[in-house]
Amino acid sequence: RKHIGYVFQAFHLIPTLTALENVALPLELQGITTGTLRAKTLLQSVGLEHRLHHYPVQLSGGEQQRVALARAFIVRPPLLLADEPTGNLDSSTGAMVIDLLWELHQQHGSTLVLVTHDMSLAARAQRILTLRDGAMVNETAPPLLSSGSET
Repeated sequence: RKHIGYVFQAFHLIPTLTALENVALPLELQGITTGTLRAKTLLQSVGLEHRLHHYPVQLSGGEQQRVALARAFIVRPPLLLADEPTGNLDSSTGAMVIDLLWELHQQHGSTLVLVTHDMSLAARAQRILTLRDGAMVNETAPPLLSSGSET
């Protein structure tokens, strides 16, 4: 919980908690009392300052994913794991979420491990590992990517 942040295709927000409470929860579990203030700041950074007190059911898919991003970064993890973070989003919302993910990743200096089937998304990475049947079959730098469909 202290060293790894997670962002999943399914947002995994707690339905009985507001956006603010969902983001602050990881710090509260660690006994950190500044969780609410940090959560507000992160929610502002992802453009959700007007949705702090809304429950997940009251948020769009893109808003829910931005709450999940804020929650993943609240512990300032050195490692962030993102498993198909745009898989449940339309393309324009997905592009916005990915821009936010990259921005937060750079601001916080986290190492980002991103799992995706989207080659345009993979092309933004510094290093790309291609897996097939659970085994690594290729390692590529983005400028050398072909138009293959496996990631």
